[in-house]
Amino acid sequence: MFDLILTQSLNGLASASSLFLVASGLSIIFGVTRIVNFAHGSLYMLGAYLAVTLVNAFGPASAPGFWGGVVLAVLLVGLVGLVIEVMVLRRIYQAPELFQLLATFGIVLMIQDIALASWGAEDRLGPRAPGFRSFVILFGNRFPTYELLLIAIGPVVLALLWLLFQKTRWGVLVRAATQDREMVGALGVNQRLLFTSVFAFGAGLAGLGGALQLPREAVTLHMDLAMISEAFVVVVVGGLGSISGAYLAAVLIGILHAFGILIFPKITLVLVFLVMAVVLVIKPYGLMGRRPVGQARGLAATEPLLNPADRATKLAGLAVLLLLLAAPLVTPDYLLLTLTELVIFALFAASLHFMMGPGGMASFGHAAYFGLGAYGAALAVKWLGAPMEPALVLAPFLAGIAGLVFGWFCVRLSGVYLAMLTLAFAQIAWATAFQWVDLTGGDNGIVGVWPSGWAVPKVAFYYLALVVCGAAVLALRFAIFSPLGYALRAARDNPLRAEAIGIDVMRVQWVAFTVAAFAAGIAGALFAFFKGSVFPTYMAIPRSVDALLMVLLGGVQTVSGPVVGAFAYAGLSEQLTKLTQYWRFALGLAIVLLVVLFPRGLVGGFLALRERRGTHRLAAEGAR
Repeated sequence: MFDLILTQSLNGLASASSLFLVASGLSIIFGVTRIVNFAHGSLYMLGAYLAVTLVNAFGPASAPGFWGGVVLAVLLVGLVGLVIEVMVLRRIYQAPELFQLLATFGIVLMIQDIALASWGAEDRLGPRAPGFRSFVILFGNRFPTYELLLIAIGPVVLALLWLLFQKTRWGVLVRAATQDREMVGALGVNQRLLFTSVFAFGAGLAGLGGALQLPREAVTLHMDLAMISEAFVVVVVGGLGSISGAYLAAVLIGILHAFGILIFPKITLVLVFLVMAVVLVIKPYGLMGRRPVGQARGLAATEPLLNPADRATKLAGLAVLLLLLAAPLVTPDYLLLTLTELVIFALFAASLHFMMGPGGMASFGHAAYFGLGAYGAALAVKWLGAPMEPALVLAPFLAGIAGLVFGWFCVRLSGVYLAMLTLAFAQIAWATAFQWVDLTGGDNGIVGVWPSGWAVPKVAFYYLALVVCGAAVLALRFAIFSPLGYALRAARDNPLRAEAIGIDVMRVQWVAFTVAAFAAGIAGALFAFFKGSVFPTYMAIPRSVDALLMVLLGGVQTVSGPVVGAFAYAGLSEQLTKLTQYWRFALGLAIVLLVVLFPRGLVGGFLALRERRGTHRLAAEGAR
């Protein structure tokens, strides 16, 4: 028994070291630049691909060839990070933080297709490290010497980082910027150079984590998203900006992973997210994190006002609605199916916008409520024998109840911590659907979820989706300009002042969270009948990212932004997949360009342009 415990503990510590290398770079980057860098996992993947190529080129059999390839791969990834910061991120530091996240996701898509074009779709197996190809005997069990090397690398890197940040001028500046970067700038420090060096250094750590994986696992095109989710968990559990916290969290999660497979085999898929949820509920800023200096709970920068639509905007909206109503008359069947999907996604995006825009509550797990709405409809059909109409009525309540329960915990946090807790709950919901085979069918899903006879024709279902989604979007718009919406905006902009005038901030945010979940459930229920089936992927992380991208692309601080963003993002994705094998690169490039050119989103950029023209016209008239 003791030998099993020892072996699993060592396996957990080896995994923890690899995870710490990636998470430490992510924590350093966020601490200084405040960028939630989705591309960090891509840099990890790039480090692995570059290492396997360089090691094989230099000669994997010799120590200089292997370790020289690893070091060069790390330097090249650091250089890539430098280029990303200078070419993209430096141009959008003044944009809202979520738009910076959008830009890094565009970079993720671009790097995925660059890797596909450079190394192909096949998995790559790396060579073993010279001098560490054997094993040692520990209490009768064999344990690879390379795993022992990884266990040692973690504490060594932690000690080197401590010396760097405590004993060097650059490290002191990084620590100061982590605490108060505005004050660092006021003292005359070159922030551009500091940000660039920090991003390149963090990217190099991610590349090191990827390069050291060669003897342990195959290099694949999917390792980026698998790593970034766990790295985010480590950073949040440890405390944003805390390197020692990141190491402690990595060890905790590595050990739990190692023993979870033996003790809790049915929850291993979601174990790390359960840990994160528990930690954030008990310690909202992580194990070793601290409340950001000068920030009250939920305090955010004052956002532009959401104004009711003027006459021209109302006429434009009416014209679009008339075009959508007339679309079946001139649209072929395949385009009508695309339009139906876009209409459903518009409601999905609008539901997320209701809590993100007026409420300032970003969610990385909104797909949970979309998926629960879909499962609510499917279960009503399969287990209750209900036709489509009552299923559509009942399904959103399942999503709404989940939003009520999850929201009670989430609204007690703010910023990235709130967003990551929503992700944790979404992963719990996804794992439940994936593993509760008797009820949900597991990975096989639930099939045969067909609409009623009158709604089977494509045109009929299109009009059903248009009416239901249009009514729900208008109801959300009405709520934004209701007392609830104004209270929600007050809670977003200054929670302390809002509470002083009698607004129960958490209750208002809780109501908004529940309403958003309910609206997403309506979209999910319609999607279930549209596809005729429901699968756990409906509530997986990529679906949540899609919703987030739609809202950000259209413009968070606009009412019509999420609808425009849904049509732009989903429509562009649909067309690019048909045109090229490398559609991710094209889509990622389009996202990056849009973020750089329109840092307030498509609709927000249009409104800003119209405001500038109006100001210039008034100035010209005044001059006359």
